Amino acid sequence: QVQLVDSGGGSVQAGGSLRLSCAASGRTGIRLSMAWFRQASGKEREFVAAIKWSTTNTYYADSVKGRFTISSDNNKNTGYLQMNSLKPEDTAVYYCAAKNGWYSLVAKDWAYWGQGTQVTVSS
Repeated sequence: QVQLVDSGGGSVQAGGSLRLSCAASGRTGIRLSMAWFRQASGKEREFVAAIKWSTTNTYYADSVKGRFTISSDNNKNTGYLQMNSLKPEDTAVYYCAAKNGWYSLVAKDWAYWGQGTQVTVSS
């Protein structure tokens, strides 16, 4: 089992930045991948970014490429999502997720989830 606690959301103006954190505990390890998904009001949960734990292997949705950076700190068992140049359309609840093996773009493939953190970007 893996437990995830995500944090760092808030309200910012367009063009601003936020950094989300995802603290992992339990059966973490090198076979784990971590991702961020987001869900806007009335919409389905969508993939944002993924990283293979303790590596630089990353993957991004086209909508955030060049603005968001996913990373992991193995010593702290924590993952991060640095979000720059935020846009109003980035407004959503952001969830961190974890799974064994490499990433999937499909939310149902991810076994472990954080509780979600709200990000609101105003124009």
